[in-house]
Amino acid sequence: MSSTTILEFKVKGKKEQFIAIEEAIRTALFVRNKCLRLWMDGKGITQYDLSAYCKVLAESYKFADELNSMARQAAAEKAWSVIKRFVDNCKAKIPGKKNYPQFRKHGRSVEYKTSGWKLDQNRSAITFTDKIGIGKLKLIGTYDLNYYQIDQIKRVRLVRRADGYYCQFVIQVEAPKVDSEPTNRSIGLDVGLTSFYTDSTGYAEPNPKFYRQGEKKLKNLQRRLSRKYSKERQQNKQKQSNNYHKARNRVARQHLKISRQREEHAKRVARCVISSNDVVAYEDLKVRNLVKNHCLAKSINDAGWYQFRQWLERFGQKMGKITIAVSPQYTSQECSSCKTIVKKSLSTRTHKCACGCELDRDFNAANKILKRGLSTVGHTGTWVNDLNDWGEGTATSVGETQQGQVRSRNQESPRL
Repeated sequence: MSSTTILEFKVKGKKEQFIAIEEAIRTALFVRNKCLRLWMDGKGITQYDLSAYCKVLAESYKFADELNSMARQAAAEKAWSVIKRFVDNCKAKIPGKKNYPQFRKHGRSVEYKTSGWKLDQNRSAITFTDKIGIGKLKLIGTYDLNYYQIDQIKRVRLVRRADGYYCQFVIQVEAPKVDSEPTNRSIGLDVGLTSFYTDSTGYAEPNPKFYRQGEKKLKNLQRRLSRKYSKERQQNKQKQSNNYHKARNRVARQHLKISRQREEHAKRVARCVISSNDVVAYEDLKVRNLVKNHCLAKSINDAGWYQFRQWLERFGQKMGKITIAVSPQYTSQECSSCKTIVKKSLSTRTHKCACGCELDRDFNAANKILKRGLSTVGHTGTWVNDLNDWGEGTATSVGETQQGQVRSRNQESPRL
């Protein structure tokens, strides 16, 4: 079965080349917004119409013509994906907002397809051949592109982050099979804020709380940033000073570091859980709705439950294990022994039932999740990896079955 993997390299170049990358990002964003405007102003606009409109933009605007034609097509595809999501939400009649397409003021990436770029002979550098003027960039990373054929590389992205520019290669490969011996064990997971998760064996994985740990440093950096801000420049519609932008970049770098720590932790723990069990049941939580509670929103976002679920499903598919998402209703209130509803507030951490069952609240919930996952089909977790898109009875502590930390920030190494 074929799948896609993303290999990421940091790029090294000159200041003029980075300015050219910024120009390419702005041009791609311009094409996307113009395609959205065409759809808003017309009726019955299709994806083919947006693709044809790219040629019209290239003829009308000189800077748009300098960008590679397939890069313009990729920007139009991004616009169409936003439109399609809105149309599908309307047809499905989902409650609440339907995510109406919005114009974007700032962009962070430009995407090329199979043209507009060329790898050098030893594949340690890439040259962009369109009229933007990016030129040759050196690739810095641990991956070896010589393992792949050129026709396997379907897309190339240039991405701007707080700590520099990166080049991503979207490669179509045969899904690697990981030989894993069956453990004949199943487990239920209850994610939480006190502990990252509690499983049905009673083990509680500590919550690292990366944002809370880095919050003090963030406050200091944000305080320095506020001192560099000038109201007079803002009122006179002038740009802020270079010191202000340097301070802003330091804040962004700290946020980037925290997000990477959270992602790597979720990836590492998920691999450990999947490799230790054959069946993993977890709650089908809607994190978007949970963060509406302003008292807990910061802690919920810091926990990284969604990334953890994504990697559970990814590794489950890769290792041939079963992952089941069950309904979260009453998992904390219902007794895992007699199924009696025992109402309790969030501050009540011990489950006490009239049947004599007395357990930790999260331990009881994990047992209930496991039983519900084994007794009902639920829906098994699936990993969606599209080219147009960029998560009984064994301890799951990281130290016991950890085989090495994954280095990539977007996908796990294909060698795992």
